[in-house]
Amino acid sequence: MHYDREALRVHAMPRRAATSSYHTLNRLLPSPLMKTSAVLHVGAAASLAIPGAWPWALGAVVADHLVLTACGLAPRSDWLGPNWTRLPAAAAAGRVAITIDDGPEPSVTPQVLARLDEHGAHATFFCIGERVARYPDLAREIVRRGHAIENHSQRHPNLFSLLGPRRLASEILEAQETIGEVSGSAPVFFRAPAGLRSPLLEPVLARLGLRLASWTRRGFDTVRRDAGSVAAKLSRGLEAGDILLLHDGRAARTAAGSPVILEVLPRLLDECAAAALTAVTLRSAAVPLQPRQNGSK
Repeated sequence: MHYDREALRVHAMPRRAATSSYHTLNRLLPSPLMKTSAVLHVGAAASLAIPGAWPWALGAVVADHLVLTACGLAPRSDWLGPNWTRLPAAAAAGRVAITIDDGPEPSVTPQVLARLDEHGAHATFFCIGERVARYPDLAREIVRRGHAIENHSQRHPNLFSLLGPRRLASEILEAQETIGEVSGSAPVFFRAPAGLRSPLLEPVLARLGLRLASWTRRGFDTVRRDAGSVAAKLSRGLEAGDILLLHDGRAARTAAGSPVILEVLPRLLDECAAAALTAVTLRSAAVPLQPRQNGSK
């Protein structure tokens, strides 16, 4: 599965509409916040010609950058571009989405799959490209059991939100290719490492036909060792349309040494069943999308 790398060179990307209804010109254009930011910068530069105006111009620019940074540090914000924090209303009735990050992990993921099978549930696995390449059979087993694998970057860099345009595009594109080649199905969703991002992310996702997805709530199961508190945080106020976040990779361990997700997942699925909610993949709640590939117009 090959992608047009030249189209991802941020400083030389043509602005054109794709034939796919998903890959639209609206997504290629800056968000309202970014348009406002650009206008502010132009105005600040112009005001330097006015004697004594530079402190005001500098203050406005600094304030603008603080706003952009705050938006990037808020995983559920949509100010930098489209962001799924819940399932679309048209597909939400009777459904929730359980999403599982940072795998695949041989010591955890097979047991996660077994628990999902026991409850007849499906999940979305946001996988790291390098780990998919390292454990291809496990990645294929995820898909074989009816779950979906989506893009969580190639290496999960801790400073993902600070990457420049080329490195950012490379991280996403490499994972897109790796997952597509191993699983046979290219991702249509992307989740930023730790949910943190910069204004540079949305243009890259738009050119690959990827949709950003965060979550409705998370249990912090990479740091909390108490499975009961994690399960309670995820199930409190549980309702149709929720997107819930757990981890098979980097999972915290209970006092007994068990990965937290393995104790949380059955409780969470029981809560879903009691509320007459079915756990589905993000893809099943969306119109089928096709990532942009080499030769696409």
